[in-house]
Parts: sequence; C-alpha cells; structure tokens
Amino acid sequence: EVQLVESGGGLVQPGGSLRLSCAASGFTFSRNDMRWARQAPGKGLEWVSGINSGGTTSYADSVKGRFTASRDNAKNTLYLQMDSLKPDDTAVYYCQTFVNGKSYRGSGTLVTVST
Repeated sequence: EVQLVESGGGLVQPGGSLRLSCAASGFTFSRNDMRWARQAPGKGLEWVSGINSGGTTSYADSVKGRFTASRDNAKNTLYLQMDSLKPDDTAVYYCQTFVNGKSYRGSGTLVTVST
C-alpha cells in the first residue's frame, strides 16, 4: 500500500523558515519522481516543486529562490526547505507521486505564516 506522510508544518513569522518532510512507503521511492503541492485557504491545488529520480529539481515562480526540494533515498524521505516565508505561503502542503499510473498524495501538513 502506497503511503505518503507529511510533517513539519506549523506557525512561523514572515521571513522565517520551515522544513517539511514526506515519509514514503509501499513503492520504490528511489525510482519515483516526486512533487510538492499546496492548497491555500479557499483556493485550488497549486504545484510548488518537483524532484525527479535523479535529483533534478524544478520550482514554481512563486517559490523559486526561497524553497529547496531534496530527497534521501536511503530514508525514503522527501524534503522541502522553505526560507523567507511570506503570508502568501500559508497553505496545506502535500507530497505527491504516481505509482502504476495512479496519483497518490498524503493528508498534508499545515503551514501558517503570520505575525
């Protein structure tokens, strides 16, 4: 059974940092491309970042230069380092992947950027 479990969210002040984690199981993590997405209150799901099986990353323009995706294949874990956080980054953050053509995502972790 494919499982994705996000953690690391919380309340942070503008300009602060957080590191999100996504623990993966039930598939060969090292071979899978992975994504981070987010959903702000009252808005749709937004792609944030991708990292392929080789470690090449890509980012939405809204987070480029502030967020860094990485992966530890030995730990089956995906990370998102978020720096210089802004109130507009407030959202539930999800990790996503495809296994055998089916999309999976975790239950998410809430990030709130506020004073």
